[in-house]
Amino acid sequence: MKIAILKERRPHETRVAATPETVRKLKALGAEVTIETQAGAAAAYPDQAYIDAGANIVPDAASAAAAGDIIFKIQRPMSAEEGIDEIGLLRSGQVLMAPLGALTNRPLVEALAAKGVTAFALELIPRITRAQSMDILSSQANLGGYKAVLLAANNFGRIFPQMMTPGGTLAPARAFIMGVGVAGLQAIATARRLGAVVTATDVRPATKEQVQSLGGKFVAVEDDEFKAAETAGGYAKQMSPEYQAKQAALVAEHIKLQDIVVTTALIPGRKAPVLVSEDMVKTMKPGSVIVDMAVEQGGNCPLSEFGNTVEKHGVKIVGPANLPAELPTDSSALFSRNLLNFITPMIDKETKALKIDLNDEVVKGTLVTQNSQIVHPSLAQG
Repeated sequence: MKIAILKERRPHETRVAATPETVRKLKALGAEVTIETQAGAAAAYPDQAYIDAGANIVPDAASAAAAGDIIFKIQRPMSAEEGIDEIGLLRSGQVLMAPLGALTNRPLVEALAAKGVTAFALELIPRITRAQSMDILSSQANLGGYKAVLLAANNFGRIFPQMMTPGGTLAPARAFIMGVGVAGLQAIATARRLGAVVTATDVRPATKEQVQSLGGKFVAVEDDEFKAAETAGGYAKQMSPEYQAKQAALVAEHIKLQDIVVTTALIPGRKAPVLVSEDMVKTMKPGSVIVDMAVEQGGNCPLSEFGNTVEKHGVKIVGPANLPAELPTDSSALFSRNLLNFITPMIDKETKALKIDLNDEVVKGTLVTQNSQIVHPSLAQG
Protein backbone atom coordinates (compact mmCIF):
# COMPACT_ATOMS: atom_id res chain seq x y z
CA MET A 1 0.00 0.00 0.00
CA LYS A 2 1.54 3.24 -1.19
CA ILE A 3 0.20 6.57 0.09
CA ALA A 4 1.12 9.94 -1.41
CA ILE A 5 0.66 13.45 0.01
CA LEU A 6 0.78 16.42 -2.34
CA LYS A 7 1.52 20.02 -1.46
CA GLU A 8 -1.73 22.00 -1.44
CA ARG A 9 -1.90 24.63 -4.16
CA ARG A 10 -5.25 26.34 -3.72
CA PRO A 11 -5.10 29.97 -2.57
CA HIS A 12 -5.21 30.58 1.20
CA GLU A 13 -4.29 26.96 1.97
CA THR A 14 -1.40 26.23 4.37
CA ARG A 15 -2.40 22.83 5.74
CA VAL A 16 -1.05 19.40 4.85
CA ALA A 17 -2.83 16.04 4.83
CA ALA A 18 -0.20 14.12 6.84
CA THR A 19 2.11 14.99 9.71
CA PRO A 20 5.22 13.16 10.92
CA GLU A 21 3.04 11.65 13.66
CA THR A 22 0.55 10.13 11.21
CA VAL A 23 3.33 9.07 8.82
CA ARG A 24 4.78 6.91 11.60
CA LYS A 25 1.38 5.37 12.27
CA LEU A 26 0.72 4.74 8.58
CA LYS A 27 4.12 3.06 8.33
CA ALA A 28 3.19 0.87 11.29
CA LEU A 29 0.07 -0.18 9.38
CA GLY A 30 2.27 -1.36 6.51
CA ALA A 31 2.11 1.67 4.23
CA GLU A 32 4.87 3.26 2.22
CA VAL A 33 4.47 7.06 2.37
CA THR A 34 5.69 9.54 -0.25
CA ILE A 35 5.47 13.29 0.30
CA GLU A 36 6.06 16.13 -2.13
CA THR A 37 8.87 18.37 -0.95
CA GLN A 38 7.79 21.36 1.16
CA ALA A 39 4.23 19.97 1.47
CA GLY A 40 4.24 20.62 5.21
CA ALA A 41 6.50 23.67 5.35
CA ALA A 42 3.69 26.23 5.77
CA ALA A 43 2.34 24.18 8.68
CA ALA A 44 5.77 24.00 10.40
CA TYR A 45 6.40 20.40 9.35
CA PRO A 46 9.76 20.42 7.49
CA ASP A 47 10.87 17.72 5.05
CA GLN A 48 13.45 16.41 7.53
CA ALA A 49 10.73 15.65 10.08
CA TYR A 50 8.96 13.49 7.49
CA ILE A 51 12.20 11.78 6.54
CA ASP A 52 12.83 11.04 10.23
CA ALA A 53 9.33 9.55 10.40
CA GLY A 54 10.11 7.21 7.51
CA ALA A 55 8.59 9.02 4.51
CA ASN A 56 10.12 9.39 1.07
CA ILE A 57 10.45 12.99 -0.18
CA VAL A 58 10.07 13.65 -3.91
CA PRO A 59 10.67 16.91 -5.81
CA ASP A 60 7.25 17.65 -7.31
CA ALA A 61 3.55 16.82 -7.40
CA ALA A 62 3.83 14.59 -10.45
CA SER A 63 6.45 12.41 -8.74
CA ALA A 64 4.34 12.17 -5.59
CA ALA A 65 1.17 11.27 -7.48
CA ALA A 66 3.03 8.66 -9.54
CA ALA A 67 4.35 7.02 -6.37
CA GLY A 68 0.97 6.61 -4.66
CA ASP A 69 -1.84 4.12 -5.00
CA ILE A 70 -3.74 6.28 -2.52
CA ILE A 71 -3.70 10.09 -2.49
CA PHE A 72 -4.45 12.15 0.63
CA LYS A 73 -5.43 15.80 0.17
CA ILE A 74 -6.73 18.67 2.25
CA GLN A 75 -8.48 20.34 -0.70
CA ARG A 76 -10.22 18.93 -3.75
CA PRO A 77 -7.85 18.56 -6.73
CA MET A 78 -7.62 21.53 -9.09
CA SER A 79 -8.52 21.34 -12.76
CA ALA A 80 -6.65 22.80 -15.73
CA GLU A 81 -9.30 25.54 -15.91
CA GLU A 82 -8.31 26.59 -12.38
CA GLY A 83 -4.69 27.07 -13.44
CA ILE A 84 -3.03 23.87 -12.19
CA ASP A 85 -4.15 20.48 -13.49
CA GLU A 86 -4.00 18.25 -10.42
CA ILE A 87 -6.73 16.00 -11.81
CA GLY A 88 -4.42 15.29 -14.72
CA LEU A 89 -1.87 13.82 -12.30
CA LEU A 90 -4.29 11.11 -11.23
CA ARG A 91 -4.56 7.76 -12.97
CA SER A 92 -7.11 5.00 -13.30
CA GLY A 93 -7.24 2.73 -10.28
CA GLN A 94 -5.90 5.30 -7.84
CA VAL A 95 -7.81 6.06 -4.65
CA LEU A 96 -8.36 9.70 -3.65
CA MET A 97 -9.33 10.61 -0.08
CA ALA A 98 -10.12 14.31 0.30
CA PRO A 99 -12.93 16.80 0.89
CA LEU A 100 -14.44 17.16 -2.58
CA GLY A 101 -17.51 19.32 -2.04
CA ALA A 102 -19.12 16.49 -3.98
CA LEU A 103 -22.72 17.65 -3.63
CA THR A 104 -21.96 21.02 -5.22
CA ASN A 105 -19.05 20.11 -7.54
CA ARG A 106 -20.56 17.62 -9.95
CA PRO A 107 -18.10 18.42 -12.79
CA LEU A 108 -15.25 17.38 -10.48
CA VAL A 109 -17.02 14.14 -9.56
CA GLU A 110 -17.63 13.42 -13.25
CA ALA A 111 -13.99 14.14 -14.06
CA LEU A 112 -12.80 11.74 -11.34
CA ALA A 113 -15.16 9.04 -12.58
CA ALA A 114 -13.92 9.56 -16.16
CA LYS A 115 -10.32 9.13 -14.95
CA GLY A 116 -11.23 5.86 -13.25
CA VAL A 117 -10.34 7.21 -9.81
CA THR A 118 -11.96 5.70 -6.72
CA ALA A 119 -12.84 8.85 -4.79
CA PHE A 120 -13.94 9.29 -1.18
CA ALA A 121 -15.51 12.65 -0.26
CA LEU A 122 -14.50 13.17 3.35
CA GLU A 123 -17.06 15.92 3.96
CA LEU A 124 -19.76 13.22 3.62
CA ILE A 125 -18.60 11.13 6.59
CA PRO A 126 -21.83 10.14 8.36
CA ARG A 127 -22.59 11.60 11.76
CA ILE A 128 -22.49 8.35 13.70
CA THR A 129 -20.63 7.60 16.90
CA ARG A 130 -18.09 5.31 15.23
CA ALA A 131 -17.12 8.01 12.74
CA GLN A 132 -16.59 10.88 15.18
CA SER A 133 -12.82 10.41 15.12
CA MET A 134 -12.90 10.68 11.29
CA ASP A 135 -15.03 13.82 11.11
CA ILE A 136 -12.93 16.43 9.31
CA LEU A 137 -15.75 18.99 9.32
CA SER A 138 -15.98 18.97 13.10
CA SER A 139 -12.24 19.02 13.77
CA GLN A 140 -11.66 21.94 11.42
CA ALA A 141 -14.79 23.85 12.49
CA ASN A 142 -13.69 23.59 16.10
CA LEU A 143 -10.45 25.44 15.32
CA GLY A 144 -12.30 27.82 13.00
CA GLY A 145 -14.69 28.88 15.76
CA TYR A 146 -11.76 29.61 18.05
CA LYS A 147 -9.90 31.64 15.42
CA ALA A 148 -13.04 33.59 14.43
CA VAL A 149 -13.31 35.07 17.91
CA LEU A 150 -9.62 36.00 17.90
CA LEU A 151 -10.12 37.77 14.57
CA ALA A 152 -13.06 39.62 16.06
CA ALA A 153 -10.94 40.66 19.04
CA ASN A 154 -8.14 41.87 16.77
CA ASN A 155 -10.56 44.01 14.75
CA PHE A 156 -12.44 45.37 17.76
CA GLY A 157 -11.34 48.72 19.17
CA ARG A 158 -12.10 47.72 22.75
CA ILE A 159 -11.23 44.93 25.15
CA PHE A 160 -13.44 41.89 25.76
CA PRO A 161 -13.47 41.59 29.58
CA GLN A 162 -14.80 44.00 32.17
CA MET A 163 -11.83 45.82 33.61
CA MET A 164 -11.70 47.94 36.74
CA THR A 165 -8.92 50.53 36.66
CA PRO A 166 -8.00 53.65 38.68
CA GLY A 167 -9.39 55.62 35.75
CA GLY A 168 -12.75 53.91 35.91
CA THR A 169 -14.46 50.68 34.87
CA LEU A 170 -14.48 49.38 31.30
CA ALA A 171 -17.64 47.44 30.40
CA PRO A 172 -17.34 43.94 28.90
CA ALA A 173 -17.94 43.38 25.20
CA ARG A 174 -21.17 41.73 24.10
CA ALA A 175 -20.69 38.83 21.67
CA PHE A 176 -23.50 37.17 19.73
CA ILE A 177 -22.82 33.76 18.13
CA MET A 178 -25.22 32.79 15.35
CA GLY A 179 -25.30 29.05 14.75
CA VAL A 180 -24.40 26.66 17.55
CA GLY A 181 -22.68 23.78 15.82
CA VAL A 182 -19.11 22.75 16.55
CA ALA A 183 -17.74 26.12 15.39
CA GLY A 184 -20.36 28.07 17.31
CA LEU A 185 -19.80 26.20 20.55
CA GLN A 186 -16.06 26.82 20.34
CA ALA A 187 -16.72 30.48 19.55
CA ILE A 188 -18.95 30.75 22.63
CA ALA A 189 -16.31 29.13 24.82
CA THR A 190 -13.52 31.32 23.44
CA ALA A 191 -15.50 34.56 23.76
CA ARG A 192 -16.37 33.62 27.34
CA ARG A 193 -12.73 32.89 28.15
CA LEU A 194 -11.83 36.32 26.83
CA GLY A 195 -14.40 37.85 29.16
CA ALA A 196 -17.29 38.80 26.87
CA VAL A 197 -20.96 38.61 27.75
CA VAL A 198 -22.11 35.94 25.28
CA THR A 199 -25.47 35.21 23.69
CA ALA A 200 -26.16 32.68 20.95
CA THR A 201 -28.91 31.52 18.64
CA ASP A 202 -29.73 28.41 16.62
CA VAL A 203 -32.90 26.82 15.23
CA ARG A 204 -32.14 23.44 16.84
CA PRO A 205 -33.69 23.09 20.28
CA ALA A 206 -30.95 20.77 21.57
CA THR A 207 -28.46 23.63 21.37
CA LYS A 208 -30.17 25.70 24.08
CA GLU A 209 -28.79 23.55 26.87
CA GLN A 210 -25.35 23.48 25.23
CA VAL A 211 -25.23 27.28 25.08
CA GLN A 212 -26.28 27.58 28.70
CA SER A 213 -23.71 24.99 29.80
CA LEU A 214 -20.98 27.25 28.41
CA GLY A 215 -22.27 30.29 30.26
CA GLY A 216 -24.11 31.87 27.33
CA LYS A 217 -27.69 33.07 27.04
CA PHE A 218 -29.88 31.47 24.37
CA VAL A 219 -31.87 33.67 21.98
CA ALA A 220 -34.55 32.14 19.70
CA VAL A 221 -38.26 32.06 18.89
CA GLU A 222 -39.19 28.85 20.71
CA ASP A 223 -42.45 27.86 18.98
CA ASP A 224 -43.69 24.45 17.74
CA GLU A 225 -41.67 24.65 14.51
CA PHE A 226 -38.53 25.37 16.53
CA LYS A 227 -39.12 22.25 18.64
CA ALA A 228 -38.95 20.06 15.50
CA ALA A 229 -36.15 21.89 13.71
CA GLU A 230 -33.37 19.30 13.55
CA THR A 231 -32.60 16.52 11.08
CA ALA A 232 -31.74 12.98 12.13
CA GLY A 233 -28.13 13.77 11.19
CA GLY A 234 -27.98 16.67 13.63
CA TYR A 235 -28.14 19.46 11.06
CA ALA A 236 -30.52 22.40 11.10
CA LYS A 237 -33.61 22.04 8.93
CA GLN A 238 -34.65 24.66 6.42
CA MET A 239 -37.17 26.76 8.34
CA SER A 240 -40.45 28.13 6.97
CA PRO A 241 -40.60 31.74 5.74
CA GLU A 242 -42.93 32.52 8.64
CA TYR A 243 -40.47 31.26 11.24
CA GLN A 244 -37.57 32.98 9.51
CA ALA A 245 -39.46 36.29 9.69
CA LYS A 246 -40.16 35.92 13.42
CA GLN A 247 -36.59 34.88 14.16
CA ALA A 248 -35.21 37.73 12.05
CA ALA A 249 -37.32 40.24 13.99
CA LEU A 250 -36.01 38.90 17.30
CA VAL A 251 -32.42 38.92 16.06
CA ALA A 252 -32.81 42.43 14.63
CA GLU A 253 -33.69 43.78 18.07
CA HIS A 254 -30.96 41.81 19.81
CA ILE A 255 -28.19 42.66 17.36
CA LYS A 256 -28.52 46.40 17.98
CA LEU A 257 -26.92 45.87 21.40
CA GLN A 258 -24.04 43.65 20.28
CA ASP A 259 -20.37 44.52 19.80
CA ILE A 260 -19.28 41.25 18.19
CA VAL A 261 -21.29 38.96 15.91
CA VAL A 262 -19.89 35.63 14.70
CA THR A 263 -22.01 33.82 12.10
CA THR A 264 -21.44 30.10 11.52
CA ALA A 265 -24.61 28.83 9.82
CA LEU A 266 -24.19 26.40 6.92
CA ILE A 267 -26.61 23.95 5.30
CA PRO A 268 -24.75 21.09 3.51
CA GLY A 269 -24.94 21.39 -0.27
CA ARG A 270 -26.72 24.75 -0.21
CA LYS A 271 -25.92 28.43 -0.21
CA ALA A 272 -25.41 29.81 3.29
CA PRO A 273 -28.58 31.38 4.74
CA VAL A 274 -28.65 35.14 5.28
CA LEU A 275 -28.75 35.84 9.02
CA VAL A 276 -27.54 39.45 9.23
CA SER A 277 -29.14 41.73 6.65
CA GLU A 278 -27.81 45.11 5.60
CA ASP A 279 -30.65 46.74 7.54
CA MET A 280 -29.45 44.94 10.68
CA VAL A 281 -25.88 46.08 10.08
CA LYS A 282 -27.10 49.68 9.86
CA THR A 283 -28.51 49.40 13.41
CA MET A 284 -25.29 48.10 14.97
CA LYS A 285 -23.04 50.30 17.06
CA PRO A 286 -20.11 52.05 15.35
CA GLY A 287 -16.96 49.96 15.81
CA SER A 288 -18.86 46.67 16.03
CA VAL A 289 -17.38 43.63 14.28
CA ILE A 290 -19.01 40.81 12.29
CA VAL A 291 -17.01 37.68 11.45
CA ASP A 292 -18.80 35.71 8.70
CA MET A 293 -17.56 32.13 8.86
CA ALA A 294 -19.90 31.13 6.02
CA VAL A 295 -18.48 33.63 3.51
CA GLU A 296 -17.08 30.87 1.26
CA GLN A 297 -20.63 29.56 0.68
CA GLY A 298 -22.17 32.94 -0.02
CA GLY A 299 -22.08 34.34 3.50
CA ASN A 300 -24.52 34.79 6.37
CA CYS A 301 -24.18 38.54 5.81
CA PRO A 302 -24.64 39.83 2.25
CA LEU A 303 -22.06 42.58 2.87
CA SER A 304 -19.18 40.21 3.66
CA GLU A 305 -16.46 39.72 1.05
CA PHE A 306 -14.48 36.50 0.71
CA GLY A 307 -10.93 36.94 1.97
CA ASN A 308 -11.41 40.59 2.90
CA THR A 309 -12.24 42.83 5.85
CA VAL A 310 -14.53 45.67 4.85
CA GLU A 311 -16.21 48.47 6.77
CA LYS A 312 -19.88 49.11 6.04
CA HIS A 313 -22.13 51.50 7.96
CA GLY A 314 -19.44 51.87 10.63
CA VAL A 315 -19.18 48.10 11.18
CA LYS A 316 -16.14 45.98 10.34
CA ILE A 317 -17.14 42.82 8.47
CA VAL A 318 -14.52 40.07 8.30
CA GLY A 319 -14.84 37.42 5.58
CA PRO A 320 -12.05 34.94 6.37
CA ALA A 321 -11.00 32.81 3.39
CA ASN A 322 -9.89 29.73 5.31
CA LEU A 323 -9.93 29.91 9.11
CA PRO A 324 -8.40 26.47 9.84
CA ALA A 325 -5.50 27.36 7.54
CA GLU A 326 -4.69 30.27 9.85
CA LEU A 327 -3.83 27.63 12.48
CA PRO A 328 -2.07 25.23 10.11
CA THR A 329 0.01 23.23 12.57
CA ASP A 330 -2.92 22.15 14.75
CA SER A 331 -5.48 21.94 11.95
CA SER A 332 -3.14 19.69 9.94
CA ALA A 333 -2.58 17.52 13.02
CA LEU A 334 -6.31 17.03 13.53
CA PHE A 335 -7.13 16.56 9.83
CA SER A 336 -4.36 14.00 9.37
CA ARG A 337 -5.58 12.05 12.41
CA ASN A 338 -9.09 12.09 10.97
CA LEU A 339 -7.67 10.63 7.75
CA LEU A 340 -5.67 8.02 9.64
CA ASN A 341 -8.79 6.96 11.53
CA PHE A 342 -10.75 6.87 8.26
CA ILE A 343 -8.33 4.60 6.40
CA THR A 344 -7.30 2.30 9.26
CA PRO A 345 -10.47 0.11 9.24
CA MET A 346 -10.03 -0.36 5.47
CA ILE A 347 -6.57 -1.87 5.75
CA ASP A 348 -6.57 -5.66 5.65
CA LYS A 349 -4.64 -6.93 8.66
CA GLU A 350 -3.17 -9.85 6.71
CA THR A 351 -2.27 -8.37 3.34
CA LYS A 352 -1.75 -4.75 4.52
CA ALA A 353 -3.67 -3.69 1.40
CA LEU A 354 -6.70 -1.43 1.11
CA LYS A 355 -9.94 -3.39 1.25
CA ILE A 356 -13.10 -1.40 0.49
CA ASP A 357 -16.17 -2.92 2.17
CA LEU A 358 -19.21 -1.59 0.32
CA ASN A 359 -21.46 -2.69 3.18
CA ASP A 360 -19.67 -0.47 5.67
CA GLU A 361 -21.74 2.59 6.62
CA VAL A 362 -18.78 4.97 6.50
CA VAL A 363 -17.69 3.68 3.09
CA LYS A 364 -21.22 3.93 1.69
CA GLY A 365 -21.54 7.46 3.01
CA THR A 366 -18.32 8.76 1.46
CA LEU A 367 -17.58 6.74 -1.70
CA VAL A 368 -18.57 8.87 -4.69
CA THR A 369 -16.80 7.23 -7.67
CA GLN A 370 -15.65 3.68 -8.36
CA ASN A 371 -14.99 1.69 -11.54
CA SER A 372 -15.50 4.81 -13.66
CA GLN A 373 -19.01 5.27 -12.26
CA ILE A 374 -20.59 7.81 -9.93
CA VAL A 375 -21.85 5.57 -7.14
CA HIS A 376 -22.99 7.82 -4.29
CA PRO A 377 -26.82 7.69 -4.01
CA SER A 378 -27.06 11.48 -3.71
CA LEU A 379 -25.16 11.92 -6.98
CA ALA A 380 -25.76 8.81 -9.09
CA GLN A 381 -29.04 10.06 -10.54
CA GLY A 382 -28.04 13.74 -10.69
